[in-house]
Amino acid sequence: MLGSPLVHTGGRAFRAGATDTVSPVSAPVAATANSFLATIPSPSQGVWYIGPIPLRAYALCIIAGIVAAVWIGSRRWVARGGAEGTVIDIAVFAVPFGLIGGRLYHVATDWHKYFGPDRNPLDALKVWEGGLGIWGAVALGAVGAWIGCRRRGVPLAAFADAVAPGIILAQAIGRLGNWFNQELYGAATTVPWGLEIYRRVDPATGLNDPIGGVALDHTPITVVHPTFLYELLWNLLVFGLIIWADRKFRMGRGRVFALYVAGYTLGRLWIEMMRTDEATLVMGIRINVFTSLIVFAGAVLYLVLVRGKREDPELLKGKPEHGEAPAEPVEPAEPEAKAEPEAKADAAEPDEPKADEPEAKEPEATEPKAAEAKAEDAEGDSQARSAGGAKSEKD
Repeated sequence: MLGSPLVHTGGRAFRAGATDTVSPVSAPVAATANSFLATIPSPSQGVWYIGPIPLRAYALCIIAGIVAAVWIGSRRWVARGGAEGTVIDIAVFAVPFGLIGGRLYHVATDWHKYFGPDRNPLDALKVWEGGLGIWGAVALGAVGAWIGCRRRGVPLAAFADAVAPGIILAQAIGRLGNWFNQELYGAATTVPWGLEIYRRVDPATGLNDPIGGVALDHTPITVVHPTFLYELLWNLLVFGLIIWADRKFRMGRGRVFALYVAGYTLGRLWIEMMRTDEATLVMGIRINVFTSLIVFAGAVLYLVLVRGKREDPELLKGKPEHGEAPAEPVEPAEPEAKAEPEAKADAAEPDEPKADEPEAKEPEATEPKAAEAKAEDAEGDSQARSAGGAKSEKD
């Protein structure tokens, strides 16, 4: 796929090994070295081995993007009122569906790479060599998310809004895998940020191996537009736009996800037209250009037609998984105003004696006895006077 190194001499470009010869003059070599001082180097390799186990940079970037998407989506889901762990539960369905959908779209649109003369259909299973179409990944991933949302009893649109920023960030991280694979670049260029492309070979055989090989010679074969980097930076801008718009306008009902789709496809449209890698053409135009236009129009139409407030946080609570105890309802606290009269009523009632305190003895009834004694004394005095009066009469 990649030719021999280019050597620039006096404004002309020669390819080593061609019929033209190049005299070993030092000046042109210095000029060639200076022309690459400001360019972006490609990695020497994209695969490392731990014993017999290959460690592929492309796969690591995909995994890192998935982890970032789930983490950001979980934080946003909880902040919107959803239950902790719901995003992870739904991702169990969405991620595998998305990976399968992305591969199916790539194979369907670039079928000639896997089927036909001198092609091996089993190469369609080699996901680690690159080739995941974002359109298929989002479409079939949405089916997996729908299954997960139904199981948890949460609205799909609200879930999509929560994970949308994480998805575009995952795409940006995944584009680093294209850098390691030396793929998805544009035409040759002289811009300072051009990407150097190296010839990679199998160190054991010396045969060309663009994906799993190693660049033994770091003289660039060519310098090209790093369209993977353009898309990475564009995705980061869309990520910031989504976060800002959602906070400012409190978007919901799938409108955050629609904004993500519209923003991404708008950038993919012009970046796709810069790419020069092999692709399926329709009327001489790359098929993903048409896909970007159609999906962009659908996303904008959704933004215009769908209105309404953000979903009620109670709808995001969902239902517990099988075997998981439902959350107990929290009883509202009694108002303090009602507690005050009760306290006053308690204070008005006399305190009952405690069980461990001795009961107070009743005082003895001494007053009736004293009154009775006084009455007897008075009666005695009266009899004495009567006796004295009778004696004086006899005298």
